[in-house]
Amino acid sequence: MHTLLLLLPDFSLILLGALIRRWMHLGDHFWQGVEKLVYFILFPALLVNAILRTQLDLGAALPLLLTAFAAMAAGMLLGLLPRPFLKVAPINFASLFQCGYRFNSYIALAVVGMLFGTPGIATMGLILGAAVPFANLVSVWMLARHGTVGVWREIARNPLIWATAGGFLLNLAGFLPPAPLQAFLGRLADASIALGLLTVGAALRLDGVAGVRFLSGWLLAVKLLALPLVAAAIGHLLGLDGLSYQVVVLFAAMPTASSAYILAMRMGGDGRSVAWLISASTLGAMLTLPLWAAWLLAAGQP
Repeated sequence: MHTLLLLLPDFSLILLGALIRRWMHLGDHFWQGVEKLVYFILFPALLVNAILRTQLDLGAALPLLLTAFAAMAAGMLLGLLPRPFLKVAPINFASLFQCGYRFNSYIALAVVGMLFGTPGIATMGLILGAAVPFANLVSVWMLARHGTVGVWREIARNPLIWATAGGFLLNLAGFLPPAPLQAFLGRLADASIALGLLTVGAALRLDGVAGVRFLSGWLLAVKLLALPLVAAAIGHLLGLDGLSYQVVVLFAAMPTASSAYILAMRMGGDGRSVAWLISASTLGAMLTLPLWAAWLLAAGQP
């Protein structure tokens, strides 16, 4: 119950976004503008800010990143398992496939910030900095294989990849932003959490999608149940403990990224089915995330 109360403000923002969209009738154009603002400006600023504030020790971070990548790889492999048995168009499968391993960074940073404060945000920022380019690369490649947009063109235009790469380079170069710039990035980062969670709620779609129900249910179980178990097992084998262990398991337990819908739509995929799956995983995570967090805290990981 204590864990649920800690996460209640973040989940409340998601539900508030859904209510605002329904009751205020702001229209798709408004929410598309907010999504673009978060995706191209606020979220990249959040990533740069988090990476610049992280003391990078690649040797110490290696088990953490290996665990995160192992969880994502497990999501990809498990996502491919039912492919031979499904009568789904390749572009539609590629659209939904990304939902088995992608992660909602807005919720990830909000949750660890609420549970663990700045150290949790820094640890999650390190994971996101490495995982975002990998997740986007695989997703864009899968969709581009069956779509009409070139993979390298999409990668070159992806603001998350550029923000991550720039943040890492500045960090490794020892760049310390002056106070005004640091405050500027901090303001943008703060805005990204609230607006990001509101857009997650506004994007909720609860109408069912015919033809991909089994695949959607399978990917939902993979994302919310199987991947945290994989991260917990791999992290234990690699000797992770404490904050790193907690954060990487929670990373694996995150619902699917809302940007999966944007990518599917931009590349001619099945956006409607992706929107439903994102909604289902977000609502499902409101039940599973408190359970995973409570288990980690009760397990006595210091």
